Order: sequence, then C-alpha cells, then structure tokens
Amino acid sequence: MIEYTLLLVLGIVLLSITLTFIRLVKGPTVFDKIAAIDAIGIMILVILILLSIYYDRHAFLDVAFVYGLLLFMSVLILARFFIKKREVEVKED
Repeated sequence: MIEYTLLLVLGIVLLSITLTFIRLVKGPTVFDKIAAIDAIGIMILVILILLSIYYDRHAFLDVAFVYGLLLFMSVLILARFFIKKREVEVKED
C-alpha cells in the first residue's frame, strides 16, 4: 500500500515540476525565474526523500541533505548578486 502512495506522490511532484518549468520559461522577471528554479530544486529534494523511503536507503537522505544546503546557498548568492546589481544601477542614475 505504501508503494502505491509513494508512486502517486511522485507523480504529483513530477507534474508540479512540469508546471513550474512552464512558469520558469514564461516568467516575466528574473525574480520569477529564480523563484521557479528554487521551487524545482525543492521538488527534486522531495523526490530524493521519496526514493529514500521507497528503496529504504539512507544514502539518498545524505544526498538530499547536501543538495538542500547547496540549494539554499545558491538562492542566497543569487539574491545578493541581484541586490548589488540593483545598487549599482541606482548609483549610475
């Protein structure tokens, strides 16, 4: 029974990734695209955790933890980059 539930949740997450990717392509601003990339990354993290439960392997959880940390750091770096870029644009005007 748990296998069917995990497969159902996996299908829903994959559908969510597809819809978010469409948002990534159509995103009118850079910030929308960054938010979509972050959301896709979080959904991939959920897939890793579901695979860990399905296969009963703890190694997937370790990979998911490291991936989550890298995802968080990348969002911080992108936010800082665009804040500094905006400050430079304001000073030039």
